[in-house]
Amino acid sequence: MNSLIELITNDYISCEPKNHFDTTLELENLFSKFHKIARQLRTRHSGRQTLNINDEYDVQDLLHAILYLHFDDVRTEEWTPSYAGGAVRMDFLLKDIQTVIEVKKTRESMSAKDLGEQLIIDIEKYKTHPNCKQLYCFVYDPEGLLGNPTGIKNDLESTHKGFLKVFIKPE
Repeated sequence: MNSLIELITNDYISCEPKNHFDTTLELENLFSKFHKIARQLRTRHSGRQTLNINDEYDVQDLLHAILYLHFDDVRTEEWTPSYAGGAVRMDFLLKDIQTVIEVKKTRESMSAKDLGEQLIIDIEKYKTHPNCKQLYCFVYDPEGLLGNPTGIKNDLESTHKGFLKVFIKPE
């Protein structure tokens, strides 16, 4: 037991939780590299089967696996409290850092307006969850279907400063 105390005292190991700055950078890095990872998975040795990113569930599956690189407690499908007569399931809750991740994937049948409206509804519902102090919206747009992703990001974030960060990738 003394050796553990000595290691902590001499700053060889730390018992301090990760600070918000570290986790924010980790999430931003994961979202920024998601498209490269998805693209790399399409290139397999000897033509082996791979994970194709065809819909939102595929994005969630891959992101779920990637999140475990940095977070031990990744909760899926956690329910929000009822709001305006309904509740929704969060894609991911990182309870240790009180952060929710909402995932969307663009498709031909989803306009920028549709995406914005879906996210606005989700944001309001997530705000009521006791373990959601920060919301990250990750929108995967591999075909570049959104005409003005910066506008969508800026509009949503400016309305919910300090609570919401939107990542539309690839850029």
